[in-house]
Amino acid sequence: MAGNLFARSIHDLSAAAWFGGSLMGAVGLNGAAAGAKDPAERTRLSSLGWGKWAPVQTGAFAAHALAGLAVIAGNKGRITGQAGATGLTVIKTAVTFLGAGVTLYAGILGKKVNELSGAGAEGATEPRAGAPEELKKAQNQLRILQWTVPAFAGAVIALGAQHGEMQRPRNVVQGLLKKHT
Repeated sequence: MAGNLFARSIHDLSAAAWFGGSLMGAVGLNGAAAGAKDPAERTRLSSLGWGKWAPVQTGAFAAHALAGLAVIAGNKGRITGQAGATGLTVIKTAVTFLGAGVTLYAGILGKKVNELSGAGAEGATEPRAGAPEELKKAQNQLRILQWTVPAFAGAVIALGAQHGEMQRPRNVVQGLLKKHT
């Protein structure tokens, strides 16, 4: 049982970093940057903060993926033998990859916003009247993605909790019996 403790801990902590970092960025960092007096500083400051977070986020994704593979390897018998476990694993993997893709795309948009930061803005994700169309488009997409990213991360955490519930002895037995009857 303790054989997967390290992998499970890394898996959960890295998902928590993804969720917490993205939510803090949307609420705290982007919100605080909107308070800058100089409109050109609003996007620049937000971009600086997200740039500092990006290596941590990348490391968290890598750790999450590696730990996830270790957890799957340690539970392959139960995953293939317990009713519902394979499907849940596939769903959680798909949600994780989609969320990682959305997070990567948000980073690409953030880089574009940073490159155009001299045009100024109302906030990190709120364009200013008269801003270049490229900046407006990127900011409008980021306004949605700043909430989509933590939603994906939260879904990954919730699906992990569902996996945990499936591992309760009573649920394992019921799932094994259901699959083999």
